[in-house]
Amino acid sequence: MRQKSAAGNHHRGSSPRAPGRPRSQQARLAILRSTLKLLGKHGFSDLTIEDVAAQAGVGKATVYRWWPNKASLIADAFANSTTRALHFPDTGSVYSDMSQQMRQLVKIFRSRRGRIVSAILGGGQSDPDLISAFRERFLLPRRLEAYATLRRGIRRGELRGNMDMDLLLDSLYGPIYMRFLVRHKSLTPEFIDRLCDLVLSGAHPSRKFRRHRSH
Repeated sequence: MRQKSAAGNHHRGSSPRAPGRPRSQQARLAILRSTLKLLGKHGFSDLTIEDVAAQAGVGKATVYRWWPNKASLIADAFANSTTRALHFPDTGSVYSDMSQQMRQLVKIFRSRRGRIVSAILGGGQSDPDLISAFRERFLLPRRLEAYATLRRGIRRGELRGNMDMDLLLDSLYGPIYMRFLVRHKSLTPEFIDRLCDLVLSGAHPSRKFRRHRSH
């Protein structure tokens, strides 16, 4: 009986849970959620690490364990909340892949999270750390996915192989940011469809352009 009991005790203790990991992950997620909540209420300039820590129920040292400054925290919080929604699909059509992802971006810009984007872009004009963190933690990962999407289109013969991918992406996404910031026209799914048609048709291998030079 004693041997059976000992064996039973050993079985119950054979897979101990790593101390601190679940709680640590919960704290990290709480910090990210609290950052978005406070940023939506107060904007970038009034947001403090102290407020985020208090909202998340953690100490300041816990926040600084993962993020060196407020800018990196804000950029990570926004990126973490949008990564899944802004993933590029692989439908077999570069037009469909790009337009679907761009429609999702517009949906985020038109939601409550659009205020967060405005706060980041506005604050980034006077805070180089913020705009740098936004580029590195949000824009760059999306950009790398977009490159892969365009390369698939090149392999399928939908896009010219010698095109400037950065220029193409700026031509696709620049008008979205223009309408989002200036608000001279609405951001609609129909706008995205027309934009993709205009830009991607110009990058098709069958299109030839004349370069007019002034004398």
